[in-house]
Amino acid sequence: MAIESVNPATGERIRAYDALGPAGLEERLERARDAFQRHRRTTFAERAACMLRAAEILESRKDAFGRLMTLEMGKIHREAVAEAAKCAWACRHYAGNAERYLADEVMDAPPARCVVRHAPLGPVLAVMPWNFPFWQVVRFAAPALMAGNVGLLKHASNVPGCALALEGIFAEAGFPAGVFQALLIGAGEVEAVIADPRV
Repeated sequence: MAIESVNPATGERIRAYDALGPAGLEERLERARDAFQRHRRTTFAERAACMLRAAEILESRKDAFGRLMTLEMGKIHREAVAEAAKCAWACRHYAGNAERYLADEVMDAPPARCVVRHAPLGPVLAVMPWNFPFWQVVRFAAPALMAGNVGLLKHASNVPGCALALEGIFAEAGFPAGVFQALLIGAGEVEAVIADPRV
């Protein structure tokens, strides 16, 4: 089965992408599980360095990413460029604040002393809409990755190019393979991913 990117303004097919079959999906879920075992042990400083690089990529190529959003889902170009820039801001925000947000909380509850600790959970699946194809993803991915989780993206089927571009941004930024992956699957396959104990 192919997942097609179609220009909504012209109806022209931009590109067809091969959907992940069962074997491809299994490979990505295994990669996510393995990546989590490593990523959860990285420091906030290590994660922040990659997230800041992602911000630089988003900002320096915001015009190109804006064109992609416009082409795939019809967003006005200036709004699409602004969306990419807002994503860069979010990456910087979580790079600079995640450690403080997730710091242990000590609670005195005599006669005991309690600590609330925020630990990473594992591979997190995000099922995203088409209307903010970069922003909705980054507002999930930036805090999730900074918290030590890994991300799996099932994006709307009309924006596969945006999904793969985002996967490429996080990879180029230095996040190891498997830390953020786009799953090119249909909506009918999401339930099985949600039910998977690795997710």
